[in-house]
Amino acid sequence: MNLPDHALPRSAAAERNRDPILAVLRTLLAPSGRALEIASGTGQHAAHFASALPGWTWQPSDRTDAGFAAIRGWAEQTGAPNVLPPRRLDVLDADWPSDGVPFANGAFDLVYVANLLHISPWPSCAALMRGAARHLAPGGALVIYGPFIEDDVPTAPSNLAFDADLRQRDPAWGLRRLQDVRDAAQAAGLTLGERHALPANNLLLVLH
Repeated sequence: MNLPDHALPRSAAAERNRDPILAVLRTLLAPSGRALEIASGTGQHAAHFASALPGWTWQPSDRTDAGFAAIRGWAEQTGAPNVLPPRRLDVLDADWPSDGVPFANGAFDLVYVANLLHISPWPSCAALMRGAARHLAPGGALVIYGPFIEDDVPTAPSNLAFDADLRQRDPAWGLRRLQDVRDAAQAAGLTLGERHALPANNLLLVLH
């Protein structure tokens, strides 16, 4: 059963970053296409982006089905008919999605993920790259949003504090070094093409 509007879980971070991310997506994407979102969480991004990009079919996913009612609820509240039913997908699994039923209609023009790499074990990065490479259509893009550490750019004090907090909560978590992410991408056959600086010391990475 879907959740009523007042009961929908709400991420303040998703509300803050959705419009800056959307502004970049508008410059990157064709008028129509198929998107796979990894780790959709509350579903706010899926609903917002699909509503703003009506030519795109948006496939949300998450590691478990615990948040699927919220994902469906946000899509209904936003009135976005182009959000597909959420699918179970753990990036660490050898095959996507994780429920054993292949995605319909072939490859995706966009694989999108926000705020995953720093709250998952490091092997998730390489797994994300390999899975995206398998499921991207020719000319498609993997778009990753979140905080990163760059060797040639001073890390903001807020990001250093955030990194320390994450590692205290789970030693396998933490902000990822951009060069390490680039190396993992190259090992999977992907190349970092664009780096967009967004508010609150976050980056939007575009890989092809």
